[in-house]
Amino acid sequence: MAKTDYVSVDQYLKAQPPHVRDVLQRVRAVLKEALPDAQEGISYQIPVLRQQGAAVIYFAGWKHHFSLYPVGERVPIELQRELARYPMAKGTIRFPLEEPVPSALLARIAQVRAEETLEGLAVRRQKLAPSKDPKSTAKKSSAKKSSAKKSSAKKS
Repeated sequence: MAKTDYVSVDQYLKAQPPHVRDVLQRVRAVLKEALPDAQEGISYQIPVLRQQGAAVIYFAGWKHHFSLYPVGERVPIELQRELARYPMAKGTIRFPLEEPVPSALLARIAQVRAEETLEGLAVRRQKLAPSKDPKSTAKKSSAKKSSAKKSSAKKS
């Protein structure tokens, strides 16, 4: 496998064979339209769209298909019927290059992934945020005082 060091999505696309590049340019346009606030970049040497710094969806071209990653938990459930004809494994959906790009489906996948990603971010941020509940603050303060008393009693 050739060593790559892509720094932009344009560079990644230019490195693809013409038939793959054409399809990936369409995929890119559909995903960008579906996620207008997303920032494009390269991660793991493939294109990624991020929102609020979090990777929402990656895409990549291969010899006979293009793939979207990660599938996440909600995509296979919410889009089960639409995805039934496409191979899915290990968080990846594969779409044949010789078929038309399923634009509406790709847009819906991107939107569901964005919702799932942003919900996950909100949960993580909430867990990391300091509590504003006065009772929990009082409990922490009381626990610190109790611990300090035990510590000074041991020293005596």
